[in-house]
Amino acid sequence: MVYINVAVCLSVLLLVIGLSVGLSVNTFRGRDALDSAPLIDGHNDLPYNLYGKLNNHLSDFNFESDLSNDSVWGKKACDSCFTDLPRLLKGKVGGQFWVAYVSCSSQYKDSLQLTMRQIDVIRRFIQKYPNNLQLVTEAGDIETTWRSGKIASMIGVEGGHSLDSSLAVLRLYYDLGVRYVTLTHTCNTPWADASTVDDGYVYNLTEFGQAMVYEMNRIGMLVDLSHVSHNVMREVLAITKAPVIFSHSSAFSVCNHYRNVPDDVLHLVKKNNGVVMVNFYSEFVNCNASRNATMEDVIKHINHIRRLIGPDHIGIGGDYDGVSSMPVGLEDVSKYPDLFDRLYESREGEPRWTKEDLEKLAGRNLIRVFQATEAVRDSLSSELPYEETITGNELYIAQRREGFNPGSCQSAIEWDNINVSEIEQSNSFSHFTTRAAYQRLEVNGC
Repeated sequence: MVYINVAVCLSVLLLVIGLSVGLSVNTFRGRDALDSAPLIDGHNDLPYNLYGKLNNHLSDFNFESDLSNDSVWGKKACDSCFTDLPRLLKGKVGGQFWVAYVSCSSQYKDSLQLTMRQIDVIRRFIQKYPNNLQLVTEAGDIETTWRSGKIASMIGVEGGHSLDSSLAVLRLYYDLGVRYVTLTHTCNTPWADASTVDDGYVYNLTEFGQAMVYEMNRIGMLVDLSHVSHNVMREVLAITKAPVIFSHSSAFSVCNHYRNVPDDVLHLVKKNNGVVMVNFYSEFVNCNASRNATMEDVIKHINHIRRLIGPDHIGIGGDYDGVSSMPVGLEDVSKYPDLFDRLYESREGEPRWTKEDLEKLAGRNLIRVFQATEAVRDSLSSELPYEETITGNELYIAQRREGFNPGSCQSAIEWDNINVSEIEQSNSFSHFTTRAAYQRLEVNGC
């Protein structure tokens, strides 16, 4: 009888343990991964909305309130407003790159001044909410900040036109806390082609563009390839010494928009040990104009990248507040947990996402790339800063091509001794210049 009783007790105990284990497995949801790893979004354009709506007057922005139905920031009043503190907290956001973006219309004009304003407003914005946000400039501080209950807040500069073709400006941005630069926006710089060029070329990546990448490697600035042409993606990946990021780009094979990443480049990203942070913008994830984009479209992009190059090279780059249309199910920054729940379901034909995989997607992949970039920086600490200066000829051609009167508003020494007649007569210049550009000369001035 004693043996029987012991056996019965052991059976009951094993049954209880089995049920509890089964219960814990069954109750795990994808969103729970966001409690064990920080969700780091690679791209949020709230600072540009602060500029456009308030001219950066933070006193007029009620960040601590849910602004979904606000008369200025609500869904009905603003089609590009998706962010406030309550929704960030509901979305379990642990880290955010706040983006300093200025329009391409500022190139060759006041892009530098406007970018400095945006870096300033990001820093002031973070400082205004010390209980919720903290400026982070080192990869190792991201999780520490997140575990303290704050959103690790980082700064990115979107568009090489904000650098004004200057390595000195790049270095000073880094000193101000900027940790990634997107090499172009929708406009070419004199040293790199934008995504609008698609698979063609105008400049590709010039020698000065290569120097820009090398200097970013040397100082520890993340190289962001969102918005560059497909050829520039390939050229940068061939020379960079550090892993790259795509802060907000999706998969070209799923939706063949020029802003997305082709499969051959995805393979290069894996070889480079970089990360593609998937964009949510409706037009980038759904190429079928007959229907609205949904969360399922975003999942197709994530799963395509996962199948092709594995779970170690994917992240999240929502692009909230930078676009006017988000997929059904991902309407604002509160929706990230729903995405992770859906991924964990792993429906038939989809890859299976483990808790560890979801943690990588959420932020660990980005942290790894950030750390690797810092390691490259440290390994190059004995190297002197690059001192390359873009040539006056390159600037002349680029400005003329865009319809400006070249050099009319510049006084730097690179404009000295330019042989204008030689440039005007060169085949390369005639290839770069359009009739429309000539017609715009008097309009654009400097």
